[in-house]
Amino acid sequence: MTQPKNPLHGFTLEQIVTALVNHYGWGKLAEHIDINCFKKDPSIKSSLTFLRKTPWAREKTEALFVATKLYQK
Repeated sequence: MTQPKNPLHGFTLEQIVTALVNHYGWGKLAEHIDINCFKKDPSIKSSLTFLRKTPWAREKTEALFVATKLYQK
């Protein structure tokens, strides 16, 4: 049985967050995923720290990346 290709393959978490910020901006990203690291004094570094420690937030971030199809660009 073949498995569909994983769209996250080859992307680091930093690349995913950076692509989402470039696409949405911090404000819109925080509307899509309601977490403080995207709302209050956001930065790539602080977001990565939080997302690496918080599996549910990372899953939401990765899901938005896939749903937005930024991996195809």
